[in-house]
Amino acid sequence: MRAAPVFVSQEELKAQQDAARQVSALPNRPGSYHIVTYGCQMNAHDSEKLAGLLSGMGMTEAPDRREADLVLFNTCCIRDNAERRALGNITWLKELKAQKPGLIIGVCGCMVQQPAMAQKILRQYRFVDLAFGTHNLHCLPSLLLSLLTQRSRVFSVTDDETLIAEGLPVKRLNAYHAYITIMYGCDNYCSYCIVPYVRGRERSRRMDDILREAEGLVKSGVKEIMLLGQNVNSYGSGSATETFPILLRKLDAIGVERIRFMTSHPKDLSDELIQAMADCPHVCHHLHLPVQSGDNEILRQMNRRYTREAYLDRVRRLRQAVPDIGLTTDFIVSFPGETQAQFERTCDLVDEVGFDAAFTFIYSPREGTRAAALPGRIEAAESTRRIETLIRHVEASTERVHQSLLGTEELVLVEGLSKRDEGMVSGKGRRNITITFPGDARDIGAILPVTITSCAANTLRGQRKER
Repeated sequence: MRAAPVFVSQEELKAQQDAARQVSALPNRPGSYHIVTYGCQMNAHDSEKLAGLLSGMGMTEAPDRREADLVLFNTCCIRDNAERRALGNITWLKELKAQKPGLIIGVCGCMVQQPAMAQKILRQYRFVDLAFGTHNLHCLPSLLLSLLTQRSRVFSVTDDETLIAEGLPVKRLNAYHAYITIMYGCDNYCSYCIVPYVRGRERSRRMDDILREAEGLVKSGVKEIMLLGQNVNSYGSGSATETFPILLRKLDAIGVERIRFMTSHPKDLSDELIQAMADCPHVCHHLHLPVQSGDNEILRQMNRRYTREAYLDRVRRLRQAVPDIGLTTDFIVSFPGETQAQFERTCDLVDEVGFDAAFTFIYSPREGTRAAALPGRIEAAESTRRIETLIRHVEASTERVHQSLLGTEELVLVEGLSKRDEGMVSGKGRRNITITFPGDARDIGAILPVTITSCAANTLRGQRKER
């Protein structure tokens, strides 16, 4: 049953604001902070909120963790290596804390929300001072106040997965690009995925709140908005008036120059959404549509609730409505029991669809998910062989796409100076491919027409087109 969202009360938000004022007045409060972020765009946006809260407590951002008085790790647990990397980096700070006894080390996010993880941190990482989960991010001021005044470690993980906190301060990473979370949680329960257990059940923000936030961003000079959710396609599910296609049309109408969104679940990619993408001039022609496998039996075992044929039908419908749309995807290889023939069907799917790019992963068992108990684990050497083979198919697909774009024109939002080439700038076109072309710092934040002249493995090169 779908979770009904519970909005954090104004009284609670005011209590957190009061706690923030008290922290800012403490003589022993940290003067600076540094946030280390792992994982997806939703984690990145959570870190922007954490930075906003810490800045509101009078702290400044330190460019390096070695220079900070408070280091906060915002963690991911979607794959085992992400969790191990986070824990390894946290352990690295043990030596730094020995040199700086006043250093405060905090851990938050998806990893902490896992069952018993907070207790594990409490027991095994005694130099960690603060830990909290995904559902009580808004409580950071009161948690930090308790830590500083009681001088004891603070660990807080709530199981209330229906909360939505509106109006939190945000310190954005980019003046021209902004994230807006439109929904939280996930109801799909793919058999390999831990997200529903750490992000909670699916709940949507009110459309009026989203539109109000977007209007404010446009007034502040933001050129591009990325809408975020574990499955944005099911935003407002159950409502006839607050659906994702309606939201896209309303955002398009208020004048957001560029609109992106992720992530989309193939089973919920409706004809109404495809038509909205075709009709709305400000919606970028790119869709990240994770397929995970090209084999129907593996898709069934993954609990993806679509078939290879249904996925290909959605691709055909997208390209009919938006001929120049760029498609990216995710793949998991070596899912328990995957045969060589089933793996080859995934490679064949890459060749058939012609993706712009793909994120490829070896299956990573996550405790608590159904797939973790499945037999047929694939040996590491075979998994490595498979992912290397799949990557070759993806690279060939990317090269074909890039070659097809030579001579075409793209509108590029300039994000910064090229890190490799002097006298060049780079940014993303509407298709979400990085494009590098001649320019300087004055171009940053502008949307410029560029003619594609050459391509590399992951990027395009071009020349600015005179208006």
